[in-house]
Amino acid sequence: MKRTFDILVSAVGLALLAPLLFLLAVLVKLDSPGPVFYRGVRVGRGFKRFRVFKFRSMVTGAAVVREVPASRDDPRVTRVGRLLRKYKLDELPNLINVLLGQMSIVGPRPEAVFLTEEYTEEERLILSVRPGITDFASVEFGNQQELIGGGDPLGEFRSRILPRKNALRLKYVRERSFWIDLRIILATARLVLLRAVKR
Repeated sequence: MKRTFDILVSAVGLALLAPLLFLLAVLVKLDSPGPVFYRGVRVGRGFKRFRVFKFRSMVTGAAVVREVPASRDDPRVTRVGRLLRKYKLDELPNLINVLLGQMSIVGPRPEAVFLTEEYTEEERLILSVRPGITDFASVEFGNQQELIGGGDPLGEFRSRILPRKNALRLKYVRERSFWIDLRIILATARLVLLRAVKR
C-alpha cells in the first residue's frame, strides 16, 4: 500500500507541479553557472547507492571533496539556493526518485555515503526501509542551516545534529505506519506554510 501511495503521489505531484518545477529550473540556471540538478550519491534501502535529484542550491563544485553541511551565511549557497532551501523547494525533484522506487514520500532522509559508513550497528537498521523526502528529523531540523556555525560545520553536524537525527530515524523505522506517515506529511506542510507566513 505504501508503494502504491508513493507512485500515485509522486506521479500526480510531478504533473501538477510541472510549471513550478520548470520555473525553478530556469531560476537556478540563470542565477549561477552549472547544472540545474544536484545529483549527489546517497545510500538507500539495503545499502544500495543511488543519485538523488535536487535543485542545485550551491555553486558548482561545492561538494567536490566532501559534502559538508551548509552553515549560516554559507558562501557556497547561491541567492536562489537560499530561497529554495528555506522553503524546501530544492527537494521537490526527489519526487523523481520516489517514482523510480529509490525513495518514498515519507522515510528516513538519506545521508551521504561517508556519513552512512560511520553508522553504528543499531543505526544500520535505518537502511532497512526506503529513504524518504521527509521524516521526523526533517520536521525537527527544518532550520538546520541556521543551527550550524561556520567554524567547523561538518564537526558540528556530526556531534550535535546527526545523533539526534539518527535517533528519530530509528524511531520512524520501529514505529512506522500509514497514520504516522500522514502525521509527518501534515507536520512538514505546516512547517513550510509557517515559513511562508513569517517571510
